[in-house]
Amino acid sequence: MSDAEVQRVKLVPWAEGDFWLLSRTNAPEMTEHLGGPESEEKLAARHRRYVELRERGRMYRVTLASSGETVGSIGFWERQWRDDTVWETGWGVLPEFQGRGLATDAARAVVAVARSAGVHRCLHAFPGAEHAASNAVCRGAGFAWLGTVRFEYPKGHWMTSNDWRFDLAADV
Repeated sequence: MSDAEVQRVKLVPWAEGDFWLLSRTNAPEMTEHLGGPESEEKLAARHRRYVELRERGRMYRVTLASSGETVGSIGFWERQWRDDTVWETGWGVLPEFQGRGLATDAARAVVAVARSAGVHRCLHAFPGAEHAASNAVCRGAGFAWLGTVRFEYPKGHWMTSNDWRFDLAADV
């Protein structure tokens, strides 16, 4: 990763005042690959989980390093996957900032944070198999494609996803 890529985005820990971003990313065009928008009640519960997430992962606002302007969110959290506990990651970039490679930069940055946490060896992402942009983020950030899987997200909604894995213990 070049110094220019590192400096394009900054990860800012999720805080109480970030609910507005969660609301923005709950729009139909932002959730079409995730089972659709959540209710206000579920959104409020998600925000609370993000604020309280500490030892079992972290959530961030993604900002432009040059201006501090918020462009999206990314995080990682624990998940049981195939008889192991791993980190899972997910992200969302606001529509007006999409197509600039910012999600890929944020994914590279979250890989570094997950690696430094030193808890789990692997970081997985499970974008919908048909979600070309999110799959391109995984490829661009250096994740290895392991194949398609049946994945439940949100609870009660099954989808075909790609399983992408980043080996955090591998040499960089």
